[in-house]
Amino acid sequence: MSHALRRASELALDETTVTALRAALTTTADEVVQAIIDEVPSYANALSGHMGSTIRGAVRTALGHYLDLASGNATGGDAGDAAYELGRGEVRDGRSMDALLSAYRVGARVAWRCLAAGAVPAGLPAAEVAKFAELTFAYIDELSAASAAGHADELAAQGRAHERHLEHLARDLLAGASPDALLASAQRAGWQPPVSLTAVLLPAAQTRPAYRALDPSTLVLDDLPDATGVLLVPDADRSRLLRQLTERTAVVGPARPWTRASASYARAAHARSLSPDIRDTEDHLPELVLSADADAFADLRARALAPLRTVPVATARRLEETLREWLLHQGRRDEVAAALFVHPQTVRYRMAQLRELFPDLASPQRVLELTLAVGLRVD
Repeated sequence: MSHALRRASELALDETTVTALRAALTTTADEVVQAIIDEVPSYANALSGHMGSTIRGAVRTALGHYLDLASGNATGGDAGDAAYELGRGEVRDGRSMDALLSAYRVGARVAWRCLAAGAVPAGLPAAEVAKFAELTFAYIDELSAASAAGHADELAAQGRAHERHLEHLARDLLAGASPDALLASAQRAGWQPPVSLTAVLLPAAQTRPAYRALDPSTLVLDDLPDATGVLLVPDADRSRLLRQLTERTAVVGPARPWTRASASYARAAHARSLSPDIRDTEDHLPELVLSADADAFADLRARALAPLRTVPVATARRLEETLREWLLHQGRRDEVAAALFVHPQTVRYRMAQLRELFPDLASPQRVLELTLAVGLRVD
């Protein structure tokens, strides 16, 4: 309260004036509160009932401290601390600093009118009235500044707490926590669950810039291993999302019910491990399916293609390539030949070899196993 203290040092009210002003404190406090109710809409309901009694007590305390200051008997610290806490409380009650500053302005005007009306008849010399006014408004200015600091600090603290809750929610989602745990986490974060979430993996440095173009309810983590970030986009329009990420090195997982966002993340992560060129996992479902269990796929290939190990390596490679195209083109010889850039007669010859190696080639189970086995090119 340095500025107000300097003003107070130029004005020391005598005991008679201070006593007269203290006698009018309750009336002055009531008039201040009523004026705030009448002139600042945000406080119309806030100052009624129990809250009104609390605020009236706080106003009386502030006015009493002000008189201590004016009489040279206070340092101003307590009032500043109380004003700071008032600013913090305004944030918790959902009011802006504009409303509190308006209340301060109204309070200063009414308090000055009431105090001046009591000070002059009590013997305050006319020459001191101007100093009294300066002290009054300097005191209010510094209380306002303390409240503004409290308001700003509480906003920042709540913002940090909110960010931590959102981050915790995102981690719970990626970890596949239970629906009950996820719902509790969402409630702590003040986050309204969507129908679905779509996971997007991208380099950590691109995560925040990409987020700015998306739904503000998108959840963000930018500190995953290997300098990777993830966005969990609510109820995404997939085509639009892919367009928004055109300039990013992103992998977009499938949309999943929000409590199963971990499945979307897992698929995106798997796609990213397969190839840096995959952007939309929906365009690569066969590869993702066949590579989901690498050991199982290797075992399947080894068993299904075992007959090819009985022929020379070069022959085996040609026959596997032919078998793959024959399965993909459902045995249409001319199409198989075109895909392999060979003569249809060559296809006939190779298929004769394959039927000798795979006598049950017409069996649905054998066709299924071979289709899976040759579905991906494995070098």
